[in-house]
Amino acid sequence: MKNRNKTIIQLVILVIVLIVATQSAFIVNETEQVVITQFGKPVGDAIITPGLKMKVPFIQKTNYFEKRYMEWDGDPNQLPTRDKKFILVDAYARWQITDPLQFYIRLTDERGAQSRLDDILDGETRDYIANHDLEEAVRTSNREPLPSSEIGVEIVDSLSKIQIGRQRIQEMILETANDRTSDLGIIILDFRLKRLNYVEEVREQVYARMQSERFRIAEQFRSEGQGEASRINGEKERDLKVIQSEAFRRAEEIRGAADARATSIYAAAHNQSAASRNLYSFMKSMETFQNTFDSTTTVILSTGSELYKYLIELE
Repeated sequence: MKNRNKTIIQLVILVIVLIVATQSAFIVNETEQVVITQFGKPVGDAIITPGLKMKVPFIQKTNYFEKRYMEWDGDPNQLPTRDKKFILVDAYARWQITDPLQFYIRLTDERGAQSRLDDILDGETRDYIANHDLEEAVRTSNREPLPSSEIGVEIVDSLSKIQIGRQRIQEMILETANDRTSDLGIIILDFRLKRLNYVEEVREQVYARMQSERFRIAEQFRSEGQGEASRINGEKERDLKVIQSEAFRRAEEIRGAADARATSIYAAAHNQSAASRNLYSFMKSMETFQNTFDSTTTVILSTGSELYKYLIELE
């Protein structure tokens, strides 16, 4: 009986020791940092090195915090700019716990930190957007606009000069926000305006204005196209008249040369025809003499007779 009681006591002691050991030891990972609290108040410095650590069991409690970078993603907010344009602004940031002890004292946990960052970053974003024009929040630098060519017409957009720019606004929001979080044990590593857009009502007006501008440019193209078409048609008519005039002149020259050549040919042919007619008349007269007269025939001819003329020529 004594041995049995002794065994039970040893087992109870072993269980107690194990419980105490498990409550006393804890492990800190590479991505974690720990603040030990006793009755809700921090005890000692924060533990930021990884490994096996010890604490007072049952009395002290471990509070784990992330050591890596964390994300803050704000809700899109409708904000007015200095030039009275309402836009939706969606921003995000990256932050890190740099002082776990101060973080626990001021914010308790990451949920409290996110809520505090909402207040700080949303407020600073609203202030800086309200103090600058829309173009300052959209553009970063004063780039030179490139001309765009549409159906042969060159268009150069005009861009107003900016003094601050989007990049500088983001940097100023980051600087101011870090000043306000300096006593919270955190640091904001990066801040960006993720998305800017008009609200629905303004967006419809912008689309209508863009359509009107496109229609104006299209009408300008049509007008310039009609003017160019008229110029081309005028040049075509002029060139056609020149070509027709030149062709008519050349045709008249060719026709005149042809008429001269034909006249020459006709004249030569006429001369040849006269000689042929004389020869024919002569031959017919000779045939008439042969068939009509003999050595006993006596004939009386006038001086105007064709036969008389040939007789004279034969003599």
